[in-house]
Amino acid sequence: MELRRADKIAEALEEQIFDGTFADGDRLDEIRLAAQFGVSRTPLREAFQRLAQSGLIEQIPRRGVFVRQPGPVELMEMFEVMAELEATCARLAARRIGDTALEEMRQTNARCSAAVQSQDADAYYRENERFHLILYRQSGNGFLEQECLRLHRRLKPYRRVQLRLRGRMAQSMAEHEAIVAALENGDSAAAAEAVRAHVAVQGARFQDLMASLKPAAE
Repeated sequence: MELRRADKIAEALEEQIFDGTFADGDRLDEIRLAAQFGVSRTPLREAFQRLAQSGLIEQIPRRGVFVRQPGPVELMEMFEVMAELEATCARLAARRIGDTALEEMRQTNARCSAAVQSQDADAYYRENERFHLILYRQSGNGFLEQECLRLHRRLKPYRRVQLRLRGRMAQSMAEHEAIVAALENGDSAAAAEAVRAHVAVQGARFQDLMASLKPAAE
């Protein structure tokens, strides 16, 4: 129960960072925020831990908790690395994935499709996250899986917010289907390329993402 509450607080704080309520370098007042959300400081501190994992805040001993927004170059570099790590997962998974995991991915895609129809970006993200976690596990490489999970947590708020860009959910859904098709065919190269294209945020997509974060950056 407390963990779910902490997750909701973390997502609310993410929104306030992205909409400019809290700017880069602002100090987050623990007492005031606990009162604002009507919670004890325990779930708030759990929310801070989640935000720290994604790099949106920095906890400085004896000074407090401060908002930290990565600049465009750092964000681009993280997405480039994420795309390559996940492409490696896909290349390995194409050789190693089993029928049960493929069916899990199909079912996850079906729930993603329902979220696209209802235009529910948050529901889509939850299923999208499950899709990617299956992919990491099916790489059959535990070290790679852990590295993917670490960077996935770091980029989670940005991957969530980009799904709200017009047309992105439908495009992401089509990319998911291409990934599953390549895995079903055991085509390592096609699977890797499909995942790389799915995760990389370049060109117009990156400009749109940065524009959606502009109030917070300013």
